[in-house]
Amino acid sequence: MLFSKKTKGFFVEWNENSVLFARTTSSGAPMEVEELKECALGDEAAIADTLKHLQPRKPPSGYMHAVVGVYPPRRIVRRHTLEIKKMKEANYMADVFNQQLRIEQDKYTVAMISATDGVDYDLSKAVQKEVIFCGAPNEDIVASQESLLNAGIFPERLELGSVATLGALVDCLTFEKSKTPTLVLDVGNDTTHSFIISSNGVEASRPIPQGLEAMVPVVQKELGLKDEESARKLFRSNTFDFTGMGPLLIKRLLKELQSSIGFYEVQTGQSVGQVICIQLSPKLAWLEGSLASSLGIATLKFDPIPWLRSRRVVVPDALTKTAGESRWFGLMSLMVQYNNQDGAHPTEKK
Repeated sequence: MLFSKKTKGFFVEWNENSVLFARTTSSGAPMEVEELKECALGDEAAIADTLKHLQPRKPPSGYMHAVVGVYPPRRIVRRHTLEIKKMKEANYMADVFNQQLRIEQDKYTVAMISATDGVDYDLSKAVQKEVIFCGAPNEDIVASQESLLNAGIFPERLELGSVATLGALVDCLTFEKSKTPTLVLDVGNDTTHSFIISSNGVEASRPIPQGLEAMVPVVQKELGLKDEESARKLFRSNTFDFTGMGPLLIKRLLKELQSSIGFYEVQTGQSVGQVICIQLSPKLAWLEGSLASSLGIATLKFDPIPWLRSRRVVVPDALTKTAGESRWFGLMSLMVQYNNQDGAHPTEKK
């Protein structure tokens, strides 16, 4: 067998609504995607069945070893401009954590990476001003690990799904030679993480303390439902088309986004031209269109399959439709490595 000597690769995205799985022919590129599966978050039986299906022969450890992308509720992914001259001052970084990021440093695990190319920031050199702070509370990371282990998944590598997706989108824009600044919205239940990216990297970030839950009371009021739980069930179901109500539901979020975009455009002279929402379930697909329409910009449309191939990740024809949906992009981004210089797949004709 062609791949018999290689270890299969397993990739998992554990987001706020669902669990996405992939099995590949090997754990590193070049690889081919063999299976893509999805389970609802909290459906323990379905997750257990999916693990058995993807890995019929139970490993000695009892766990599926996988690369995992997670979305802890209190995660931070924040772009910040460092004051290089102050970097050697004893309290400078502590002040950044307390006053800019508004977090208690000792309660968080945080990494600093370059805002342009995503490489680890070297504090000993400290020559680049634009960085991204990525992290989550220690207790949230422990909770994520426990959820994975309880489900039978051992995280060989645990990543913030938002960061992996942003890096992949930047690389994708570069691959497509797109110069258009793009609004990326990581819409969670309680918070929306807003980013403006281009082929040059992450150019702006802002957490907005409004997510999907903030829309539930509006649904209840507009439809005259008896309680929020009824509104929540309807909002999360596929039984009602919320497209027409979209402008009302996103009104508060829209105001915050318009403020962020306006500030960016005045600062840079560049116009944000397109938007993509990550993490959204298919039942909430209308949200991206409503936001795009209200902001007067396009939704980002692209085919990730050629980009994946350029990074030596092959998607067979039977899976291209699924893998091409934007909500699977975060999972696919976990497979991509950026250390190969030419990026060409060995089987790709030049």
